[in-house]
Amino acid sequence: MLAVSLLAFILCEVVLYFSLARHFFDVTPSVALFVVAAGLLGVRAAVNALSWAVATTWRAPWPALGAARFALMVLADYAAFVFCFVLVLPLERLWLGADRLDPANPRPPLLLIHGYGCSRGVWWWMRGRLERAGWNVATVNLEPVCSDIDAYAASIHRRIDAVCKATGRSQVVLIGHSMGGLAARAYVRKHGAARVARVLTLGTPHRGSRLAHLGIGDNARQMRPESDWLQRLARVSSDVDTVVIYSPHDNYVMPQTLLELPGAPQRRVDGVGHLAMLFSPRVVATLLGFWRRRRSLARPWRQMAYPRVKRTKV
Repeated sequence: MLAVSLLAFILCEVVLYFSLARHFFDVTPSVALFVVAAGLLGVRAAVNALSWAVATTWRAPWPALGAARFALMVLADYAAFVFCFVLVLPLERLWLGADRLDPANPRPPLLLIHGYGCSRGVWWWMRGRLERAGWNVATVNLEPVCSDIDAYAASIHRRIDAVCKATGRSQVVLIGHSMGGLAARAYVRKHGAARVARVLTLGTPHRGSRLAHLGIGDNARQMRPESDWLQRLARVSSDVDTVVIYSPHDNYVMPQTLLELPGAPQRRVDGVGHLAMLFSPRVVATLLGFWRRRRSLARPWRQMAYPRVKRTKV
């Protein structure tokens, strides 16, 4: 389980940094704790800085931001990285809890699908914003972490069945971040479009990413540009309305033109890093703005009222 692995890794880091500070530098316990915090933050700052260095080296032509806005974008993505992998994902159950589904809500429920090396915990912030906007929101864990992406279709299929049963709806909307968007498309390829009203992807490497060469596992190999798996996925036509939301400054999918899905509508959000998309009010506004423009809804979401009923945890 990812949460246990991350927690064990962080605890090992803490012991290592504390021991080094105490026994090799002979500092006080309070100073040693400062060293521990500096070590945890510093290692992750180095990893995040490396992602940006690689992204700028392999980037497609992207809109100029200016030094100040670029620095803020990098800091926001670093904060999202630390928040997810140090605080939220190791303690996912404490942060997220069970999904809260309201059977009286007439809208199709949203099923959020996380990306590579993550869990449903990454949706902590966005799930709350979408719920406050009046949506039923469900999540799913894709395990094992380094499995074949096609294998995740079974987990998604079971979660869709449970969500539809809990809400009384016949279809869901799939929202996938990063690899989660590919998993959503893999589900549709295997199980068809009957239970999927729409697919929305956030920062998904639809045509791969050069960074995937540094990843481990079958799913990382499948996300390499021009991989056999991506080519097979691209050859399958889909009847599901799919919308691509992406940042031209993505620091995980590079070059950023690989974020585009030929034939699908594109929504661009400038100045947002790959992980920061999960905590971006502008990304949420893009999602909600898209739904307001769709005629498939009977009324705009701001005008819809729902009775206050007890939600069902699933």
